[in-house]
Amino acid sequence: MTRILELTTSVAGDASASSALADRLVRQLLDRSPGATLVRRDLARDPLPHLDAARLAALARPAAERTDADARIVAEADAVIAEVAAATDIVIAAPMYNFTAPSTLKSWFDHLARAGVTFRYTADGPRGLLHGKRAYLVTTRGGLHRGRPEDHLVPYVRTMLGFVGIDALEVVYAEGLALGTAPRDAALAAARTEIDSIATRRAA
Repeated sequence: MTRILELTTSVAGDASASSALADRLVRQLLDRSPGATLVRRDLARDPLPHLDAARLAALARPAAERTDADARIVAEADAVIAEVAAATDIVIAAPMYNFTAPSTLKSWFDHLARAGVTFRYTADGPRGLLHGKRAYLVTTRGGLHRGRPEDHLVPYVRTMLGFVGIDALEVVYAEGLALGTAPRDAALAAARTEIDSIATRRAA
């Protein structure tokens, strides 16, 4: 059964282009997969706390030694991990902010990456433990940055997903959204076409 996890990160709320495009992909995946389920996290509206010394200590502390505050912290991270572990498809909507991912998405990855749970250390380096999943990144940008050195968003997301074992990633770009009405409309139309193609291939 298809189980979709959708993550949105834009501070633009209902006006978000990245969220609208991701929603389009999710709707098509649901339509093409009878019985599919959806879990949605809006990381802009309900952000996970950024890691600090207390959170790191709580996550590292043995269960028998945790305080009630530690347990609440661990439960938040466990929920993130459980959602990803249960998903077959992960759709991430991420506008580029200052050449990289929204900080709320980084915080989500910081809670997802846990040694011995979502990855393990080996003599040959770390190995991800979350296999057999497909991920889709829908990213919007005001300028044109695809494939350029200043694009730190896509490499970061690809690296972090691969770190926990999710190597199947497709990226949908909508760029030049701040360059005028015509470029914006063309970029969004191209992104919608790419999304339709992805959904069709996924259902095949």
